[in-house]
Amino acid sequence: MSLEHGWTELSAALKDLKKAWAEIQEGWDDPVSRDFGERTWTPLETETVAALRAMDRLSPILQRARRECS
Repeated sequence: MSLEHGWTELSAALKDLKKAWAEIQEGWDDPVSRDFGERTWTPLETETVAALRAMDRLSPILQRARRECS
């Protein structure tokens, strides 16, 4: 699997999860849902976005390394 393919899949999965979480929140608004949002969803989303950004920064470095090692 290429880095670009992984980025695309991770980005799509995050988009799907965001949509699902928004739909769930429409009918689930209690202390448990807020706790889940704060302790689970927000950190997961933040770390996933950070991973996508890191992959963006790493991609040109890997491409250059491939060219130089060819």
